[in-house]
Amino acid sequence: MQIIQPHYHGIARTAQDYERMAMSGVVAVCEPAFWAGFSRKYPETFIDYFRQISEFEPTRAAEFGIRHFCWVAVNPKEAENPSLSRAVLEQMPEFFKKPTVLGVGETGLHKSSPSECEIMEAQAQMAIDHDQLLLIHTPHLGDKLHGTRRVLEILERMPINPDKVWIDHVEEHTIRMVKDRGYWLGLTLYPITKCSPKRAVDLIERYGNERTLVNSSADWGPSDPFLLQECILEFRRRGHALQEAIEIFYNNPARYLGQSPKFDIQPIRIEEIR
Repeated sequence: MQIIQPHYHGIARTAQDYERMAMSGVVAVCEPAFWAGFSRKYPETFIDYFRQISEFEPTRAAEFGIRHFCWVAVNPKEAENPSLSRAVLEQMPEFFKKPTVLGVGETGLHKSSPSECEIMEAQAQMAIDHDQLLLIHTPHLGDKLHGTRRVLEILERMPINPDKVWIDHVEEHTIRMVKDRGYWLGLTLYPITKCSPKRAVDLIERYGNERTLVNSSADWGPSDPFLLQECILEFRRRGHALQEAIEIFYNNPARYLGQSPKFDIQPIRIEEIR
């Protein structure tokens, strides 16, 4: 089956990862702006990074027949420097004109500090003002529940369309609050932290697959882009139909990301591929 990898940090991966993904059915990836593992000091560093993921990474993916899209944002781990963040935000709208940029992301919260909340709100407002999709990171360590609640509190006082908002890294104790408010939710697969493929399938079986995006992120830390394929195998092993798998791992990201006219990959039905 064909697969869309909606959250993938290709800049941290090798060309062989693209090749293996292509052989396993991946036809498109989306790369959110991310933390480099250290705090950047200059706005120009961010801008060159945005150029790399919006201009160079699509050429790497294309060598293996994979479409590459991306997002631009200041990651919450670097939002503790508001003056630096504001300087980057001033230049972000220029990237919305690029053919592969889908929106603002990943913004959100890490420690839920006042500076993080301020910069997240500013980026959410930018997405509203420029009619962009919005990808929000919720904390990995510390208090995910508190951080997710703060994200929702910030969004609830803004005139934002929940259809265009994806709140990522949800887990058992945060999925319901995100789903009940009509946002898209993301299940992020990691070998150590976040969510395992089996836990992800458990959550899908319990809460349904509506507005659900499954991704394996695959950044520079302990990670594996093929946990997404492992999740698909686990889903099918439990007896779920192929069309159900297509809905979750291809059609759902095609529907969400397809709200941007730049993402021109359409949902499919199993009858169309037989």
